[in-house]
Amino acid sequence: MQDLTLVMAQLDPLVGDIPGNADRAIEAVREARIEHGADIVVFPELFLSGYPPEDLLLRPSMETRLREARSRMAAKVARDVMVIIGYPGRREGSAYNMAGLLYNGEWLGEYAKQVLPSYQVFDEHRYFATGEHSLVIEHKGAKLGLLICEDLWDGAPVRAARDDGAEILIALNASPYHQDKPAERLRLLEQRAAEVALPVVYVNTIGGQDELVFDGGSACVDGSGTLRVQAPYWQAGLMPIQFVQEGGGWVPQEGEIEPPEEPEESLYCALVSGLRDYVNKSGFDGVVMGLSGGIDSGLSLAIAVDALGPQRVHAVMMPYRYTADISREDAAAQARLLGVDYQLLPIEPMVDAFTETLADTFAGTQRDTTEENLQSRCRGVLLMAISNKKGLMVLTTGNKSEMAVGYATLYGDMVGGFNAIKDVYKTWVYRLARWRNTQSPAIPERVIERAPSAELAPDQKDSDSLPEYDVLDAILMRYIEGDMSAEAIIEVGYDHDDVYRVVKLVDRCEYKRRQAPIGVRVTPRGFGRDRRYPIVNGWQPGE
Repeated sequence: MQDLTLVMAQLDPLVGDIPGNADRAIEAVREARIEHGADIVVFPELFLSGYPPEDLLLRPSMETRLREARSRMAAKVARDVMVIIGYPGRREGSAYNMAGLLYNGEWLGEYAKQVLPSYQVFDEHRYFATGEHSLVIEHKGAKLGLLICEDLWDGAPVRAARDDGAEILIALNASPYHQDKPAERLRLLEQRAAEVALPVVYVNTIGGQDELVFDGGSACVDGSGTLRVQAPYWQAGLMPIQFVQEGGGWVPQEGEIEPPEEPEESLYCALVSGLRDYVNKSGFDGVVMGLSGGIDSGLSLAIAVDALGPQRVHAVMMPYRYTADISREDAAAQARLLGVDYQLLPIEPMVDAFTETLADTFAGTQRDTTEENLQSRCRGVLLMAISNKKGLMVLTTGNKSEMAVGYATLYGDMVGGFNAIKDVYKTWVYRLARWRNTQSPAIPERVIERAPSAELAPDQKDSDSLPEYDVLDAILMRYIEGDMSAEAIIEVGYDHDDVYRVVKLVDRCEYKRRQAPIGVRVTPRGFGRDRRYPIVNGWQPGE
């Protein structure tokens, strides 16, 4: 009875670092051979370039650097191991998303991705030509059929590989995370494997890249669609699969299976991973953020500490005359609890100076949000000054509900380099805060229980100008995620005036969101790469 050891290399490449990614692959193969006796090592989609490389693919030197990296791999990769790795490649004048096979110093073949996604965050038709043929190659008695990501979702290349004699299907992936995506992927794997009665190996990348975050969760299912091996989510590493030849086919043996995560844990890990990689890969020493004593900044602080450690997080409370005493107390208490560097910088002298300077200009006008926004903009100036002086990235703290309706101040609380909770609805902010406190104390309970307020005016509450957040989020999810019209949302049972007010705010504030820092995408329709609406347009909400 023959057996075969395949190792899934669930690793975190750095986009554009082709030499470094090649070195990571060389070391991973060496480790897989020594520790697991690997016969085959499989890396994720576009591993050598990192994913997504975007317009780096248009650089003339891209192909030169890839050739150099592949030559070095051919010279240095451990012998007697089949390496399957993803990279972009230009062949006969066209660029392809490819998987190459390396064995004993020789590149034996290449497979070009046949189904190129152009939806949500994907834009592969911009860069790649479509592959037209399957690739099935035999190694140590097993016929391996290659697939790349969307090939599996489409299904036709799966059936074509089976028809060409594949006995084990190997799919290289760079599948971004969003809520409920892990379970969706597993259902897909089970379905595809059962359709063709073949085992499927699914190798996914991990880590954050700009807005996107990848959760790993590489897996193998057998020919009936039963899960046999599941790599951990949110952890880089090497996961072996043992195949045994039985009854004329190859059967993956039962191995480690990572239990499914709770929704709150999965989402929280995504935010931590996305922030950590953005800060570390960008070379920042750490982050500085405003800590208001409210739940958004409270959750953001917990995420930052879990991502970077308390020694790399600097929190600043910037009170004004409307800042409640309990906000000051709770901010200081959380900073002590998490052990971060903390400062109190009152902004009243700054606001007074601006107000005095503008007095003649504003003469004869009534006080309105202009004066409120001055407070926020003074805070932004202080945070950016600290950022410039100390080399810390400013972490902003606005949630998706606020960003959707423009409940944020340009050049004020929108100032910064990254926003961990940008794609998290307010109702989920509460869920995450409560879940995080079940792991260890991190956010004062009073912060979670208090009614949310921007504290830019006396006795101000968010609900003064917005529907309650459970109603607001339900409307927003239908409008943003579901593309439902205002009238369709009303038909579900929501108040006419609430719906039209929210929808008009979303449409009117597109210009604001274009100027907001990027953040971790965790929903199927995040602001940024996903949802691309014109700023200037004459579209009217309704049907």
